[in-house]
Amino acid sequence: MTAEANPRTRQGTWVRVVVRGAVLTVVLLGLVVFSVLLAKVTLTPSPASEDLVTSNLRPGRSLRQYAEDYTFLAACKQAGGNLLLGVPFGLLLPFFVPRRLRMIRMTLLTAVAMAVVELIQGALVAGRAFDIDDVILNTAGALLGYFVLGRRITHRYYMYADVPAPSERPAEPEPAPEPKRTPRPTTGAKAARTKPAGAKGTRTKSAGTKTATTKGTSTKKPRSLLDRVRTRIRNR
Repeated sequence: MTAEANPRTRQGTWVRVVVRGAVLTVVLLGLVVFSVLLAKVTLTPSPASEDLVTSNLRPGRSLRQYAEDYTFLAACKQAGGNLLLGVPFGLLLPFFVPRRLRMIRMTLLTAVAMAVVELIQGALVAGRAFDIDDVILNTAGALLGYFVLGRRITHRYYMYADVPAPSERPAEPEPAPEPKRTPRPTTGAKAARTKPAGAKGTRTKSAGTKTATTKGTSTKKPRSLLDRVRTRIRNR
């Protein structure tokens, strides 16, 4: 049985290793492609906007400006674009994040990465500035992507990667049969207490004879003094 199980186990292990490597390779390539697109979108200079943009360190200020000064389509484009920029983080980062507190770690990594991008924008790129609302929108997009699709994909991946297949599980040893219990010989006081049935019957019979004799003796009435005197006179 072990000779048949070993080739199957090795084959299943190799298949799982290949699948894991292929999935991680695809995810890594996707992360690289996304990083290139993110750099082009966020780090491209915009000289025409150099006099218009200003840094924003107050959360909600830019969102309020979108609602008040922008048209509906322009506000949706600006806010929706920042949300979409964060969605790939929620799809790709969970593959490289440990299971424990995965969502929190993914959220923190996204916030840190986008904060670094915004700092580079404000410091080095012409026509762009740091905006805390962009970081908030990007992080919200990462959470949206994680809850919609990323959580399911990573859950299935880790279930396949961590749980061994039935052919890879070690065979469980069969439970050993319990030894039969033999009655212990009665010795000492226990042997004295248990007496054979014959002895018990004899004791019962003797007890019956004794009671019968006692009863017969007890039925005789004592003779009176006058009868004793008459008996003595007759014997003389």
